[in-house]
Amino acid sequence: MTTTTPTRSEALDVLRTLVGRDDADFHDGQFEAIEALVDGHRRALVVQRTGWGKSAVYFVATLLLRRRGTGPTILVSPLLALMRDQIAAAQRAGVRAVAINSTNAHEWTDVLAALDRDEVDVLLVSPERLNNPSFRDEQLPQLVARVGLLVVDEAHCISDWGHDFRPDYRRLRDLIARIPGGVPVLATTATANSRVVADVAEQLGALDQSGAAPEVLVIRGPLARTSLRLGVLRLPNAQSRLAWLLSHLGDLPGSGIIYTLTVAAANDTARLLRERGYDVRAYTGQTDTDEREESESLLKANRVKALVATSALGMGFDKPDLGFVVHLGAPSSPVSYYQQVGRAGRATASADVLLLPGVEDRDIWHYFATASMPDQGRAERVLTALGASPKPLSTAALEAVVDIRRTPLELLLKVLDVDGAAGRVQGGWSATGQPWAYDAERYARIAAERVAEQQHMLEYERTDACRMAFLQRALEDDTAAPCGRCDNCAGTWYPTGIGADATTAAASSLDRVGVPIEPRRQWPTGADRLGVPVRGRIPAEEQHDEGRALARLTDLGWGGALREMFAAGASDGPVPPNVLAACVRVLADWGWADRPVGVVAIPSRSKPQLGGSLARGLADIGRLPLIGTLDLVDGGPTNGPGGNSVFRLAGVWQRFSAEALDVPAGPILLVDDLVDSRWTITVAARELRRAGATAVLPFALALRG
Repeated sequence: MTTTTPTRSEALDVLRTLVGRDDADFHDGQFEAIEALVDGHRRALVVQRTGWGKSAVYFVATLLLRRRGTGPTILVSPLLALMRDQIAAAQRAGVRAVAINSTNAHEWTDVLAALDRDEVDVLLVSPERLNNPSFRDEQLPQLVARVGLLVVDEAHCISDWGHDFRPDYRRLRDLIARIPGGVPVLATTATANSRVVADVAEQLGALDQSGAAPEVLVIRGPLARTSLRLGVLRLPNAQSRLAWLLSHLGDLPGSGIIYTLTVAAANDTARLLRERGYDVRAYTGQTDTDEREESESLLKANRVKALVATSALGMGFDKPDLGFVVHLGAPSSPVSYYQQVGRAGRATASADVLLLPGVEDRDIWHYFATASMPDQGRAERVLTALGASPKPLSTAALEAVVDIRRTPLELLLKVLDVDGAAGRVQGGWSATGQPWAYDAERYARIAAERVAEQQHMLEYERTDACRMAFLQRALEDDTAAPCGRCDNCAGTWYPTGIGADATTAAASSLDRVGVPIEPRRQWPTGADRLGVPVRGRIPAEEQHDEGRALARLTDLGWGGALREMFAAGASDGPVPPNVLAACVRVLADWGWADRPVGVVAIPSRSKPQLGGSLARGLADIGRLPLIGTLDLVDGGPTNGPGGNSVFRLAGVWQRFSAEALDVPAGPILLVDDLVDSRWTITVAARELRRAGATAVLPFALALRG
């Protein structure tokens, strides 16, 4: 029997206002968490399934604490989409919530003024904002002194064992240590196994200003989602998966999300579905912010059938009546999969969840599993460069000193910052001088765990037992039991037939050829530091025109064949006839203003037969003179794949020569095998322009990325 206390009665009134129902009551564990925060001023970790009501806990607790005279709640939230949903939910409950993030800088003055007037109940910030120098040094100390409750949403991001680890979340341990003693702290997540729970609880147990290390209350509930009907349909290739989707997307209930593993797959799939009459939109990390917001709104209003999305549409996206989630390709772990399928069926009796795994999934998993891991050599180069600089270095300036691309460099700097070896200050980054050692054992354990998680995902695909129970066990939920709804419990619930016209349409889409190669317009900052005497805009008379590649290596169609050709250890040889024929189709569809007057090849060190035969084949079929191959100077380029723009440019600068070629005045078709950074074709095109070509039209078999 539930004991009624004054706090429970007050909290129940707030809950009913929040959900708009007079008969609403707490789920198991909700009031226990609220009571621990409001009456006990404790630190709590809540691990509950999506849709359980974790946001209700911190909104109700906030209002009760505010009524007791405390300061505002600081809510650390990882995604802009999640912040927008949280603010809307807060307003429904009468909670005054505002955000400070990268998209609303024009509102910061008003937000800070409202905080000064004590007119804000909840301030939402991203973990990255906590280390913004001006926010950290000017606004955060005042907030910390007044904070009434600290909430860490999607707390699995704290843990490098979590499926979506973000280094900035590790900094929350320092924030917790700065808050006054007795201020309650709440962390919430829907996706955490025992290892993650223990790691997050350790972060929450940081000493506060009083020197105490409070015990962390863990409230963990069953993770079964009774509304979800899970299934796995194994099909032989990308063509059949797309054809199934074309045949049956209209049969899926309501509106939903179609997840893909890459940006290219999201864009290609969305385009194909639109061509067949489906109202869908692509949603990726490269989608403009305004377009993302519009797409989210359209999906919530059921004005599109689906968003075709990467994991950019993940944590916290709130559409309670989402009818289905389909995966074209599997996430790398059952934990990630559970998090994504948890978008569906949150306020409906039933939602369909179907996985269409691909043979290429493991290659994609491997790339993403290693991309975020710190590298000892890179870390030491960064710390050496920072230590040698008399002043802070911006990320762009640091790129000119260390050969690391911008995105992994920024991630590495965050890791070094959290480890205390580097710090972000006004003007850039500086070394702290604190000793730092690469924790090889720790990263080896993480890498091994991720490999094990990938194997668990393959086991999920193949299991003949209950799929929901499998996911629960993967998150170490000891309440796992057969769901009675998935394809293994109740039989195949999804159609397996594929229409002939859908197969034809999918094949045609995958056979589509030609992607643009955009010209570089600007020399990279800091090139002069590496002996390349250029800066600013590349003169128009030295640029190449927009080029073409047969396909991206990540494309669903021709990307597969190209990945095999350029795989590590793949043998060199003449361009296959079917690939050459596809390249000819690209040229036929190009629509250039003036036909090329000749063909020039860029010498390939890794695939000389492939690149040379491609140039000869295009020249013969196009009845164009093969002018020849650019000469290599001093052995040619000095760098390999990878690295940032400054070093890539320096590695090819003055390494090609057109002096031995009789370059006619007119457009030149410049042929390469693989385009990555685009600095090779930029420098090669510059040489041809300086030798007399009026235009340069780059063509390559493959475009990386």
